[in-house]
Amino acid sequence: MMTSVDADLIRVLADPLRLRIVTLLAQETLCTTHLVEETGARQTNLSNHLRVLREAGVVETEPCGRYTYYKLCPDVIASLAGRFADLAESARNAADNKRACP
Repeated sequence: MMTSVDADLIRVLADPLRLRIVTLLAQETLCTTHLVEETGARQTNLSNHLRVLREAGVVETEPCGRYTYYKLCPDVIASLAGRFADLAESARNAADNKRACP
């Protein structure tokens, strides 16, 4: 069953730029400069989106000198994927269940 935490995470990932960031971070750990280059977003806009992703637990930071690197937290994504897999399985099992109309 989906929880309010799951719903919040889905809202966080529903933003196209945040989804792009997550997709990039699934491939490698990147700093803000790399993410600006890859996405074309302004640094301040990107930083705001990264803050949202950090607060949701989707990414974590790793300081490196004057740069901050971001990496994806795969367990959070895997947990959400598991919830969707559970929904799909439930839908398969319920395919023949039909509630009668009054």
